[in-house]
Amino acid sequence: MPLLVDGRRVRLPQSAGDLVRAHPLLEERARLLRGQSVQQVGPQGLLYVQQRELAVTSPKDGNGATCLTHCDGSDTKAEVPLIVNAIKSFSDHTQCGRLEVHLMGGFNDDRQLSQKLTHQLLSEFDRQEDDIHLVTLCVTELNDREENESHFPIIYGIAVNIKTAEIYRASFQDRGPEEELRAARALTGGPMISIYDAKTEQLRIGPYSWTPFPHVDFWLQQDDKQILENLSTSPLAEPPHFVEHIRSTLMFLKKHPSPANTLFPGNKALLYKKNKDGLWEKISSPGS
Repeated sequence: MPLLVDGRRVRLPQSAGDLVRAHPLLEERARLLRGQSVQQVGPQGLLYVQQRELAVTSPKDGNGATCLTHCDGSDTKAEVPLIVNAIKSFSDHTQCGRLEVHLMGGFNDDRQLSQKLTHQLLSEFDRQEDDIHLVTLCVTELNDREENESHFPIIYGIAVNIKTAEIYRASFQDRGPEEELRAARALTGGPMISIYDAKTEQLRIGPYSWTPFPHVDFWLQQDDKQILENLSTSPLAEPPHFVEHIRSTLMFLKKHPSPANTLFPGNKALLYKKNKDGLWEKISSPGS
């Protein structure tokens, strides 16, 4: 079944710019999203999704379901069916409603990685057996600004209000729980995984395993410029917290070269649940 925009089949391959020019509603939605002010989202009531993670949930009334994920091009062919199946298993869209996709991120980077990922994502959604409606497309050249001959993304983060289905620009101070542990899994090449069980309302972390990160001491000795140039796909365009985030993740990997022994004794997951104040609280620890 095809990828659809406003009920019409999308012709692929074509660039994001050509696609929105062929579908003015897409262009208008991207313009409105870019024009929003960024909202600071606090930890209360927040389910933060890191790189190569997905989370599916719905409002209390069960009216519709949302899957939020951060794809980085590591294995798009495997990730898209995972996303589609996650949302299908959660909601009976065949009786009412439809499958919709909203793509945001990337920019006109020098290596054209964003363009490649956009093409991969659109192609894979087009290959799925269900009708999938492309509702928002704010990627690559549609999410690009130029400053001093360098390119930067306009939108760095987004949030979804589960109750209203509103998508808006957002920034986050809190990226937990277990931010470093989850980031370490992605940095060591972990695949896309689901992190949230909506039925029990629990965030499930691990158990994970990885091999010791190569030359971790060498990387920890490097200055910010070296870390940006070697451990980022877009050194000039990273957000301010990027280098600090990489350093703390590398320190975590140095401290825990074999997580199965130190972090997940008994091969048990770390489980978190929101307390009455809307904050994550650990409800199970390794070995408990």
